[in-house]
Parts: sequence; structure tokens; C-alpha cells
Amino acid sequence: MQSRPVIGITTETVDQVPGQLSNCWLVGTRYVEAITKWGAVPWLIPLLQGDEATLQAIYSRLDGIFLPGGIDIDPSCYSQTRDTKCGPSDSARDWTELRLVQWATRDRKPILGVCRGMQMLNVACGGTLIQDVPSQVASTLRHNELDSKKDGQREWPSHLVGIKSGSRLHQILGTEEMLVNSIHHQAVRKLAPTLIANATAPDGLIEGLEAPGTHFLVGVQCHPEEMKAEATKELFRAFLNAAAGFTALPSS
Repeated sequence: MQSRPVIGITTETVDQVPGQLSNCWLVGTRYVEAITKWGAVPWLIPLLQGDEATLQAIYSRLDGIFLPGGIDIDPSCYSQTRDTKCGPSDSARDWTELRLVQWATRDRKPILGVCRGMQMLNVACGGTLIQDVPSQVASTLRHNELDSKKDGQREWPSHLVGIKSGSRLHQILGTEEMLVNSIHHQAVRKLAPTLIANATAPDGLIEGLEAPGTHFLVGVQCHPEEMKAEATKELFRAFLNAAAGFTALPSS
């Protein structure tokens, strides 16, 4: 890359410890390491719910946006009632990420989402989610494979995914199938009308999505920042190259 792009990484709210800490905004170190490894400058985005002016000021300084994994998106974001098996949500993070995706889509700013981040791309663009795969999808695959691994090693591959030939993801990874880790209990139900599926699991669940055309908007359900496969490193490299070359659209 000719320059160091600035990549915004959304955080997540951790509740206060009474008498010790107020609420905190945190992000996993692996996400930051994956972004900085190829020369990008990370910008951790605070969750200032309701302060759209400050969020817009932060957004204007970013060359790309990275949406990491995390807790479940509130079903009200995609006009559904909460299932009993839906996990806790972070309203401030939902509010922040919905706006960032909408602005990035409008401005064609590069954006990459993993796991929850992919699900948020789908929701922000008009799609819906399966709130609990194990209880709502008949499948022999274990999509939350981490539950069965006592040592908690997130890099272990779990199942194959098929990569759609000719998709941006296929061009980046250079393969039509790949072993991925699988650490999720939610998934895409209705794909957003402006997106296409670029990867699927053997049971038909969508494992990746992207925007057609030239806008770099890509989401994957796996956690490439944890995987050892060389091809997954190309996903981050491609994203950061797109961010380094981003040029803001002229104001109308």
C-alpha cells in the first residue's frame, strides 16, 4: 500500500463493575492486530448512542470500516420480536453500526464484516436473521463448533464452505471451497435485496455476502482473524488495499 489507511473498528459495551468501573467500550486484540498487520491505522470507534454529529465526524476521517464479531443484534433492528434463545444485545453498538453501514453504502466506502459484522451488513441493508440456528434450522452441522472444543481454540476448522465462482470473495481467496472455523448461533435468514451471497455451507446457510459491482462491501460468517489459512490473510489485504485507494465522492 502506498499510504496507511485509517480503519474504524467498532467496539462493544461491557457493563460496569459496581464500585470499580463504569461501562467500558472494548474490542478484541486479534481484530486490531489483523488490521494493523498490513499497515493500516486502527481507530476504535466509541458507541456514543444518539450523538450522530460526533459519529459523522469520526466517519469522515476513516478510509474503511471493520465490523468485528460480538453479541446478538437486537431483533427490533430487523422488525422481529425477540426469540427466547436470542442472546443479549448492545443497543449502542446496533445504533452505531447501522449508521456506519448506511453511510458507507451511500459513499461506497470500503467495509468488511466478520461473524456478527456480516450479519449487521445484512440487517443494515434490509435483510433479516435466524435468531438461533440450532433450534430453528434442521442441520447436521454444528455452526457453533466452539461449544464442543474444551480448549477453546477458535482457529480450528469446522466445515467446508462453497465460494461462489466469479464473486469478489472468490477473486480474493482464489478458491471455490474452503475449510472455515464456525463460532455462531445466528445466521442470515432473508438476504438483503442489494447484496448477493458469495459463500454457503453444505446445509445451505449463507456464510458470506457482498455488494455487487465495484463497492468493497464484504462479509464472512467465519473468523478469518483467527484462522491460519493463508487465503484468509488475502481478505484483509484486499480490504486494506481498497481502503488505501478510497476516494470520497464529491459533495452534491
